Amino acid sequence: MSTLLKIEFTIPEQVADEAGVFIASKVPHGWEETPAGDGRKFTLYLEDHPLGHEMVKEFQARFPESDVTWSERESEDWAMAWKDFFVPVNCGESFRIYPPWLDDGDSEHTHIVIEPKMAFGTGHHPTTSLCLATIGRLAQAGTIAKGQTFLDLGTGSGILGIGLSKLGLTGIGLDIDPQAVVCAVENLEANGVSGSMSLAVGSIDCVEQDRTFDLVVANILSGPLIEMAGEILPRVRPGGSLVLSGILADKQSDAVAEAYARRGLGEPQRFVEGEWICLVWENLRD
Repeated sequence: MSTLLKIEFTIPEQVADEAGVFIASKVPHGWEETPAGDGRKFTLYLEDHPLGHEMVKEFQARFPESDVTWSERESEDWAMAWKDFFVPVNCGESFRIYPPWLDDGDSEHTHIVIEPKMAFGTGHHPTTSLCLATIGRLAQAGTIAKGQTFLDLGTGSGILGIGLSKLGLTGIGLDIDPQAVVCAVENLEANGVSGSMSLAVGSIDCVEQDRTFDLVVANILSGPLIEMAGEILPRVRPGGSLVLSGILADKQSDAVAEAYARRGLGEPQRFVEGEWICLVWENLRD
């Protein structure tokens, strides 16, 4: 029977954000963060035990003041492991993310139901919550509206596309990982938006070259965002908007903004959460 490696890192608060960035660079899925005295504790689960142990060594070398423990648990307990700590999360003023087994009766937000999976996002990571909060702001301002279209590049578990679908938009979600698309299909069905969003395995080059969208959102990494600038920008319809995330605020945002400035865009709006930033251009013109 396969087992999961449970890893717990306890770190002083002054370096907790830096530790979160390190973990995000190594682990593609969600984790738990809880207060621990004057610091913070990170808890995560991995199937890849060699990767996990290597990550522990790197973490201890980079953060010698940390306390690290690990243990094994049966993989069949994965869902129960999530239930130990998965709580609803608000993303801006518009959205609230729930696991399927928990609904606290909140009626002030648009609900997104996400089944936690081992390899894909749950909405707890700042890059996802930043994007959802930004989508909510664009909707409140009337920049995006029911009947418009979207492209969600690097859809993962489908969270952003689900949020847009629940606002009345229709679109496409793309991811280069086939298992991510399988996960996204399940989440679209759970949220009742399968008819509003189609999914495909691939990157932006698998969309018809002349097809454009009212909103393009890409929550991936700074390197691909820079490399694909010449492919992403033409997908934004004149008058449309572009949202880019997965970018470190103090190390990568200027490079990403400059890559798009070279193609005629002005200075983006910048929204920051912790170490991460979301870049937004509205009402783009030819």
